[in-house]
Amino acid sequence: MNVADAMTPRADLVVVEIPGSRNDVLEYLQEYGFSSVPVVKDVDGEEVYRGLVSRDDLIDQPDEDQLALLMREVPATSAEATIEAAAETMVAERSRRLPVVDGDELVGILTVTDVVRAIARGEVEGDRAVRELATREVNATHVETPLPVAEREIGLAGVPYAVVLDDDAEMAGILTEVDVLEVARVVEGEASTGDSIAEQDSEWSWEGIKATGARYLPTRNVEIPAGATRHFMTNEVVTVSGTRTAREVAKELISNDVEQVPLVNGTELSGVVRDIDLLEGI
Repeated sequence: MNVADAMTPRADLVVVEIPGSRNDVLEYLQEYGFSSVPVVKDVDGEEVYRGLVSRDDLIDQPDEDQLALLMREVPATSAEATIEAAAETMVAERSRRLPVVDGDELVGILTVTDVVRAIARGEVEGDRAVRELATREVNATHVETPLPVAEREIGLAGVPYAVVLDDDAEMAGILTEVDVLEVARVVEGEASTGDSIAEQDSEWSWEGIKATGARYLPTRNVEIPAGATRHFMTNEVVTVSGTRTAREVAKELISNDVEQVPLVNGTELSGVVRDIDLLEGI
């Protein structure tokens, strides 16, 4: 199976064009539920591929507004490459999507979801048990954690989710980058150059530092509601056991439109199966 058989062709892609702003990207990500948007530029009447902007880029660079500075280069592939070769590149480069290019022309895009869909359909290898593929380290947060803190925990962990635990350390839900992005908005405001990150008496202040004489600078930022994570998490969590095959779990991911599912042993949380983990199996 080649990349051309699984990719989304250019005709079906939503793109943003230079010059543009973060608002253009945020609008597409929220409206369509995409994880990234290709960036193109008109050069003498020809569309030229320039890079990608993902939801991670918006969160990681909250003060940057220019599309040209938000976008980044990622590994690319060709339409003739095999799915196995593309999957290997995704895993090695930790890239969730590969632009499919012909010279400077964008002809499509291949995502992890496209490969997972191929696994679910039985078009590529999918017989391995997921206990061999699951990630045992689990990122977690608490139901009462303020959403901005949970978002930073997700960012610092370098994964797109946090399993949400209740007071008894039982799984109460899951919070994903998509959940955060759905309630985020770009706002005009002021950013302090001081060091204070919380009020002196705040329950969530690790260091009660009050900045004095701080200067304020105009900024555009991503505002995330400060409510408890329990208000924004997904309560109904799909879980899988270690005996399920990669193909079976791929079907669960596609049918539930999620990127990861907790791995359980009986009722005990024992890991997470991410969509990128399934690529390891091929």
